[in-house]
Amino acid sequence: MTISLDNISIGYGNIIVAEGINAKLNSGQLTCLLGANGAGKSTLLRTLSAFLPALAGSITYNGRELDDFTPQERARLIGVVLTERSKMEYMNVRDLVSMGRMPYTGFWGGMNDDDREIVCEAMEKVGITALADRMVDTLSDGERQKVMIAKALAQQTPVIYLDEPTAFLDFPSKVETMQLLLTLCHDMQKTVFLSTHDVEIAIQMADSCWVMGDGCLHIGTPRELAEEGVISRFVERPGVVFDKENLSIRIKSM
Repeated sequence: MTISLDNISIGYGNIIVAEGINAKLNSGQLTCLLGANGAGKSTLLRTLSAFLPALAGSITYNGRELDDFTPQERARLIGVVLTERSKMEYMNVRDLVSMGRMPYTGFWGGMNDDDREIVCEAMEKVGITALADRMVDTLSDGERQKVMIAKALAQQTPVIYLDEPTAFLDFPSKVETMQLLLTLCHDMQKTVFLSTHDVEIAIQMADSCWVMGDGCLHIGTPRELAEEGVISRFVERPGVVFDKENLSIRIKSM
């Protein structure tokens, strides 16, 4: 799966958040989107997901315009995990993951044995089989995030977009979530694209990074962006130093 962004502009109504974006996403790669608040990260993700229209330019999936896909086709193409924590009372983990099958069964459609097997495999891949009968509102933030990723896997889409998937997690859970997503990319050849403020984790684990800021989009491997000085310009402030050799950020004593 190759996703091409050709000179797109993103925003809301007549308000342009960013413009002139040219980029590609490829299968089997974990790509992290970095940028300050207000740079347009969530707007870009929502535009790629067809939740918002591009204000200019074109977005193609394997050469086909995004606008040409029907809603059902898009639901079988793109899985989306948003940062909002929706209330899921009176629903257990298995039922929530099963909602990923809706593009195939319809909202009221019943699942067959194949659907149930796909749901079980999705939970197993994410490591939440033991949580299957737990109520969603009893889960920790890390467990809930895994459930949402399993739901996206059950949807069986080649593309998964995630908006701040590590936002509410403690540090070990942030790393575990990123390791899981990296494994999905490499083992299942998924295209995974996520926004994050966890810069150090992203540059140490991602295959590729996009850095939004100053009206530009910088793209490359973390090492390439470090050598070009892009990451230093993005993260360094008085008392904050970026070590490009080790791809790490440290706090300097004032």
